Amino acid sequence: MTAVFTSSNHSGSSASWPYSRSPTGSSAAQRAAQGPLHRYADPHLLPHLTGTRDLRTTERWGRYLSWSLLWALLLVAMAGPRWDATDVRLFHPGNNLLILLDISRSMQVADVTPNRLGRARHEISDLIRKNREARLGLIVFASVPHVISPITEDTQTILNALPAVSSELANPNLQGSRVGAALARAELLLAGLPEDSARSILLISDGDFEEPDLPEQFARLASQGIRIHTLGIGTAEGGLVPGPAGGVIRDLSGEPVRSSLDAVLLARLAEAGAGIHRIADYRDSDSDAILRAVSVLRQPPKSSDERTRVWNERYWIPVVLLMLLLLSRFRAPMRRRSSS
Repeated sequence: MTAVFTSSNHSGSSASWPYSRSPTGSSAAQRAAQGPLHRYADPHLLPHLTGTRDLRTTERWGRYLSWSLLWALLLVAMAGPRWDATDVRLFHPGNNLLILLDISRSMQVADVTPNRLGRARHEISDLIRKNREARLGLIVFASVPHVISPITEDTQTILNALPAVSSELANPNLQGSRVGAALARAELLLAGLPEDSARSILLISDGDFEEPDLPEQFARLASQGIRIHTLGIGTAEGGLVPGPAGGVIRDLSGEPVRSSLDAVLLARLAEAGAGIHRIADYRDSDSDAILRAVSVLRQPPKSSDERTRVWNERYWIPVVLLMLLLLSRFRAPMRRRSSS
């Protein structure tokens, strides 16, 4: 069978093909390229079939503006808006206590539960919870002292910092405890307090020190009116000192290092510092005794001429608006499901 083709001439006449594309065929091809569903339904019926539809211009702008508003409220809340400040006169209690906490590797010994450092953190928490008359500060030390909090009335700051206090804060290349450097830093912090205020230091440690002149340093501070108390952590039996990377610490001869509570040294240091010595236990008697020794001035807090400005935080206003807008978005899908 011979096919007959008619081609166009130079004058622009159209050619006739047996399988020429009609407009209907072109539309069907476009519809097939859009997806399988377009082969079986007209465009105006597709939203009812798929449950989706193209948003109108007003709807698109509405969603854009609503999400922009949500993000703007979130950013405003994170910025922490505040106004309506109040001037408050400061009060200075007469009693001040600066805690020196040993965080050397020997404080990781688990001869008490959970270990010595964990027990020391509990003791500090008890002191803060029971304290009513003294301002507190905290210095941690091993080879180098670190000031966690100066003397302050905001003891909540110390409570928030306690979980992060660990032996990892100490330099792993420098072993041992240097109480002398911690005492020098404490002396600088206490020197800025009023002379008529009571100044005390509480040393919390296992007594594993190698500084021979410590009693003289304690006596010198006591002569300046700074009383030093000691709180022993650990047991006389002691335990092996764990290493920073697991295992135990060994001495130069390869033997494991064992640490025990040196209560005799701590008691001698407290006597030189005109303070008291206690061993930490699970009762409140040790904390009560230390707080009684610290509260040597019985007069009420002193009012000073210093003032501070207290701002009223208003971050909760954009947070409430943000939650209300989000709540309306959660309710819309629920209404659609209930209506269906």
